[in-house]
Amino acid sequence: MTNLGYVPEEAIAAIATPLSPGAIGIVRTSGKGCVDLISGIFSRPKSLREAAGNTLVHGWILDDGKKIDEVMLGVYRSPKSFTGEDMVEIFCHGGTSVVSSIFSLLLKKGFRTAQKGEFTFRSYINGKTDLTRAEAVREIIESKTDSSRNHAAGRLAGNLFDEISGIKKLIVDTLAAIEVEIEYPEDEETIADSFDRSNLIQAKERLGSLVASWKSERLFQDGVRVVLCGKTNAGKSSLFNALLKEDRAIVSDIEGTTRDYLESWASFDGIPARIFDTAGLRATDDAIEAEGVERTKDLSGDADLILYLADSTVGLQAEDIDFIRDVKNTPLVLVWNKCDSENHDTLPPHGYMEEMGISSAVEISAKKGYGIGELCAAVKSLLVKSEDENRNQTGLGSERQKKSVEEALERVDHALFASESDLALDAVVQDLEDSLDSLGEVTGEVTPDDILESIFSHFCVGK
Repeated sequence: MTNLGYVPEEAIAAIATPLSPGAIGIVRTSGKGCVDLISGIFSRPKSLREAAGNTLVHGWILDDGKKIDEVMLGVYRSPKSFTGEDMVEIFCHGGTSVVSSIFSLLLKKGFRTAQKGEFTFRSYINGKTDLTRAEAVREIIESKTDSSRNHAAGRLAGNLFDEISGIKKLIVDTLAAIEVEIEYPEDEETIADSFDRSNLIQAKERLGSLVASWKSERLFQDGVRVVLCGKTNAGKSSLFNALLKEDRAIVSDIEGTTRDYLESWASFDGIPARIFDTAGLRATDDAIEAEGVERTKDLSGDADLILYLADSTVGLQAEDIDFIRDVKNTPLVLVWNKCDSENHDTLPPHGYMEEMGISSAVEISAKKGYGIGELCAAVKSLLVKSEDENRNQTGLGSERQKKSVEEALERVDHALFASESDLALDAVVQDLEDSLDSLGEVTGEVTPDDILESIFSHFCVGK
């Protein structure tokens, strides 16, 4: 971890709240001697030095006797702290100047600026957390929807760690049985008869479920690109505003109002989506609008899902049909808009839409908000299977975890194959030991330095 400048036990400090005006600012410190260092700039040094863990001490931060700010100090004693070291958190007023002044004073008195993720890294190396929980901390910080946060919170609570531990026990128990057979062989006719394979079969099934979980878990972390397409005046901007729950896009009856795309984040039943409101599809002599139409086509080519809006009062036109038929390998939802109008048509026949490649269809009124919930549910059903939403199922939290679990699954699968093929028991043992190493990489029991650096370098400073 030398590239990040991590030095265990060295006193470190970081501003843990946004450096902007606010009610409260927090400066976090950790490391050997941090309590004594802060007592040197605190108005009640004895009270601070004698404070028990998990207590608050009131006083002033002083710079050469001059009062900087009235503060509360949160004192946390080793090993019962987030990092496993002595920690002090300074709760001060949230002004930019006061927070910066306190932080600068700490650096002058012997603290070093914490690197990205250094507090969480210390928690990891001091046995306060494992890598699955550490990565979940960053997931929660970066979560874009309540569902994203809930998924990460499960991993932070230890459900993934517990699942990995349970699978490892199945493998370890099998290894123990094989080792006994190697030491005390019986007269089994085949190697397959020499140990019970049921634990390995169960481990394979559970590893396979974890690997399969990554597809849906990744949706909740990274989100998807959803592009709103359709002819002019189909209601794309009205739907864009309805999904965002704010008047972000200009809505007008004048054709060609949207000439370039707008984008923002929204939620489809908990799945974060980067939504693009695009220029209406039509032939035009306006050079700027024509460029907007071309950008619409480019964006739709990179979309994870297309919401194609059609005006239900006029039905599908030739331009609509041409665009829908040209969409390749991208789920498309036909959004049948303006269904609040008295003269709106019904949706085209199901067989016709299926032949065109339409994945789903929903009737809405973007203007009045009718059908928005059904639209969100339709989008979600196309992106993630309902069984993947079961919160009793543990899911993986990163591509790194998926890779290691896939390797473990491959080795367990090969161990089963070896046992069925009458290969030497030593070959089965090697496969199972390799699978345990791969699972150890998930939790951090076996992890190369470059992997650790990659994980913690993506944290924010102060965490």
